[in-house]
Amino acid sequence: MTEELGAISAAIAAGESVRGTTSPNPPVGCALVSASGELIATGATSPAGGPHAEINALRQAGARARGATAVVTLEPCNHTGRTGPCARALVEAGVKRVVYFTADPNKAAAGGAAYLRDHGVEVDFRPVRVAALQPWLRSVRHGRPSVTLKFASTLDGFTAAADGTSQWITGEAAREQVHEDRTKIDAIIVGTGTAIADDPSLTARFPDGTLRQHQPRHVVIGSREVPEGNLSRLGFEQYAAPHEALDALWHTGARDVLVEGGATLAASFLELDLVDTVQAYIAPALLGAGRGVLDRAIAGTIADAYRFRTTAVRQVGDDVFIEMERDVYGTY
Repeated sequence: MTEELGAISAAIAAGESVRGTTSPNPPVGCALVSASGELIATGATSPAGGPHAEINALRQAGARARGATAVVTLEPCNHTGRTGPCARALVEAGVKRVVYFTADPNKAAAGGAAYLRDHGVEVDFRPVRVAALQPWLRSVRHGRPSVTLKFASTLDGFTAAADGTSQWITGEAAREQVHEDRTKIDAIIVGTGTAIADDPSLTARFPDGTLRQHQPRHVVIGSREVPEGNLSRLGFEQYAAPHEALDALWHTGARDVLVEGGATLAASFLELDLVDTVQAYIAPALLGAGRGVLDRAIAGTIADAYRFRTTAVRQVGDDVFIEMERDVYGTY
C-alpha cells in the first residue's frame, strides 16, 4: 500500500479538479501506478459524452498500462452509454490490479468489480470518503440534485445588520473561497426576494472581477417578476417552488446545486427536508440584532431541531468555515 499512496492522492486530486464540469456523470479520478510504484498517468472524467477517468488515464499511459495498478475513486462502470464500459477497457489494456474507493450505487453502471475479477484482474475495495463524489452519491440516492445551503453570518447568527447592510460580513479570503466553490457546482439558487433586493450576479469570479472558466446556472424560485438587472442580463431559470426547480434541474443533468439566499427560501428548503449539506461562514463579529439565516422557526423544540454531521471545520482568513452533511458516504 505504501507505494500506492502517491497514486491515491493523485486519483483524488484528479477527481476534485473536474468538479462542476461532469454532470450528470460523477467527477471520478484515476491514477495508474507501475509495479515499482511509479506514477504512470492520471485521468479524470470528461464533460458528459466524453471519456471517463479510466479511459483518459489509459490513453495517457499507452503501453505502460500493461501490468499496472489502477487506483480509481469510483468502481469502474460496466455498462455502455455514450461511452463504453471502463471495466472492459481496463482488462483490454492489461491492467493487473484495480483499487477503488467507492462502490457504484447506480444499478445500470454497477458490476465493474465483478467483471474485472471474472477476467483475471485483482480487485481491492478500500472504502474511502471521497469529497468530490459526495454530491453525486446523494443525488443518485434521492433522485434529485444534492442541495447545499450556504450562508455567511456573524457569530451571533445574523446575515445582515438591523439597517439591512450585509457587505461585507466575512473577509476577502472567505469570499474568494465562495467564488472558487461556485465553479464546482451545477447551479446556484436564490429566491425572488434576494433577486429583487440584491440584484446578484451569482457568477464565479477571481478577486480582480474577471470570470472563472466554469460558471454555474442561475435559478430563481418564486412567483414575483425579477426586474432587469444582473440576472436578466446573464440569464436565469425561474420556478415557482423548490421541488419544481429540483425536478427540472435533475432532468437537465444537474446533480449538485447551491442555495445562496435568502432567509425565506432557506427555511422552505429545510422544511421540505431538501437540504443535504450546510456550508456556514462565521465571522468574528457581533450585531445583537438584524436579519437571521432563517426567517421563521423550523422547529419548536430542541428535540425537533434539524441536525447534521460536521465534516469540516477550518479557518479561512479571520472567519471560520463549517461544513455539515446529513448523509455521509464512505469513511474518513
